[in-house]
Amino acid sequence: MRIITISREFGSGGRELGKRLADLLGFDYYDSEIIAAVAQKSGMDEDYVANTLRDHGWRSQPISFRGTLSSTAYLQASKINLLLEQKKVLEEIAGLGKDCVIVGRNADLILREYRPFNVFACAETEAKLRRCRERAREGENLSDKELLRRMKQIDKNRAQTRELLSGSDWGARACYHLTVNTTGWEIKELAPAVADFADRWFRRQA
Repeated sequence: MRIITISREFGSGGRELGKRLADLLGFDYYDSEIIAAVAQKSGMDEDYVANTLRDHGWRSQPISFRGTLSSTAYLQASKINLLLEQKKVLEEIAGLGKDCVIVGRNADLILREYRPFNVFACAETEAKLRRCRERAREGENLSDKELLRRMKQIDKNRAQTRELLSGSDWGARACYHLTVNTTGWEIKELAPAVADFADRWFRRQA
């Protein structure tokens, strides 16, 4: 079984890269499907689950998957339960034994025993702003200042969550097998090169 995880800066195109890798390699693809599975297992609304997990409201408390949850008295039970359900979903996906690409969710940490190939996608600020503008939903008309604020907040949340889970720095090169700067590239042009690199990496591990 081969697993590719995609961590990414907001606006870098990491989600698209993951989907194109899955298509090129014939792997299963998981992104919003994970949220849907968590919602089904918890019996909660999918939008609520997505917003709760995205909020990272537990980030001020020490949480570790390696041991017990600390200071649970200070945490909202629903957030803890959803985070643990997400971990279970990821483990169930890995338990299927099928090649797959997983975007986000700290899958590289949670599934590290499966020796996944871990990719980090990044880009320069202007490139990320341009990508966000090009892919904005109909009727969404945020200013550059508003987009920058959203971008920084989302990436800050991701960094804080990773630090709590592992003590490692989000985006630190030592944590990933490949860092891809998407600035100036169309993702469809980059994806074949990343797919080839990943295929060669897996063959070296065999």
